[in-house]
Amino acid sequence: MGKKAEKKGKVTKDMTLGDIIKKYPETVEVMLKRGLHCVGCHVAAWETLEQGAKAHGMSEKEIESMLSEMNNLVKNIKKGNKK
Repeated sequence: MGKKAEKKGKVTKDMTLGDIIKKYPETVEVMLKRGLHCVGCHVAAWETLEQGAKAHGMSEKEIESMLSEMNNLVKNIKKGNKK
């Protein structure tokens, strides 16, 4: 799922935080709002979104909800909408 989804412009939980931040900087606000402050951490270069989220106590449901919010944001920005 990871590489195929990436090519379609989709954030996945198996992407590293560093890749997400580089490709979709607009998603940083979503991660910070949900308590995932490791976006500025040195571990972000190799830790996946799922690993970071679980390390901060997020459940699968919370991770999926965050992914959905991030992907909606990316999709809307690509369409020219801000929200």
